[in-house]
Amino acid sequence: MTKWGIEGYMETVAQEVAVSGIGCTIVEPGSARTGFHNRSARVGPRIPAYDASPSRRINDILDDTSLHSPGDPGKMVDAMIASVVEEPAPLRLTPGSDSYKHITRTLSTRLAQLRAQRDLACSTDCADRGNGPRFFQSDES
Repeated sequence: MTKWGIEGYMETVAQEVAVSGIGCTIVEPGSARTGFHNRSARVGPRIPAYDASPSRRINDILDDTSLHSPGDPGKMVDAMIASVVEEPAPLRLTPGSDSYKHITRTLSTRLAQLRAQRDLACSTDCADRGNGPRFFQSDES
């Protein structure tokens, strides 16, 4: 929940400071072969009540020492450093194929859910919507 809150906050900050030529980038890396998995990670005892939660997937990954992260940490850091000079700064940087796949799946699901509500969204406009000032232009009519 905290990560999602920070993402929203940074999206807003990025819009507000862009007029001053300041860029912000949210880095959403995938997993990397850092050695954390095999040496440092410690998982507490399994609590069955949490077996259906998304966080259980992380515990399962840490428990399975046969899994290897796809990301090369050096290449990921190089991509982050290189993004600093991009103009304009990318709002998001996604080093890691696993992160890319996860984000693509998440955004595709959200877009499908939004599109399913198009008729409802349009049905709540004022009947005289064309007679007042336009606050924004829509890409979709």
